Amino acid sequence: MAYLNTLLFGVYPYIALAILVLGTWARYDHGQFTWKAHSSQMLRKKNMVMASVLFHVGVLVIFFGHLVGLLTPHWAYEWLITPGQKQVMAIVVGGIAGAMALIGGIMLAWRRLTDPRVKASSTVADNLVILILVAQLGLGMATILPTLGHLDGSTMLKFSAWAQGIFTLQGGVADYIADVHWIYKTHIFLGLTIFALFPFTRLVHMLSVPVEYFGRKYQVVRKRA
Repeated sequence: MAYLNTLLFGVYPYIALAILVLGTWARYDHGQFTWKAHSSQMLRKKNMVMASVLFHVGVLVIFFGHLVGLLTPHWAYEWLITPGQKQVMAIVVGGIAGAMALIGGIMLAWRRLTDPRVKASSTVADNLVILILVAQLGLGMATILPTLGHLDGSTMLKFSAWAQGIFTLQGGVADYIADVHWIYKTHIFLGLTIFALFPFTRLVHMLSVPVEYFGRKYQVVRKRA
């Protein structure tokens, strides 16, 4: 089991991140015409807006919450809040955002798999990615249950040490989370797998922030003579 733990959480993270970076770079360099969201809103707008807003707002809050929560060193916030208080805040904020994203994701998945017009225009990758995201959101919500059993923040510090160890290229990082609940490990593994799938799916549109939109020139519109 120690070998498997090292493989999944000490080696696989680097493989997934390498695929994420190199694959995204290669796709942008060689397949920019495929770099799009493949929106199906024009096919059927019913329930699309509410589901999309719930899903995207929830996912964005979760993503940046994980990013800041895991990669912020303990010394940078210990003067303000304790690890236990930070964990409770993560449960509350993450629980609300997770519920929003999960509800929106289920609505989008149901629409994509059952609406004839949307289903006909969907690829295998489209169906797979929404199902994986819904499963990941469900696992994230499920982690709240074991977390309520240890609100001192000790487990959260283990995850922070693991994530920071990955990004600082430390050795033996898998040992930090060797004894955590299997739900956490499954959630982490699926999250790393999403990183690996990222360059090959519609998820790449997350990087297409329309910065130029705010500084664009006015369009000149003339009536036809």
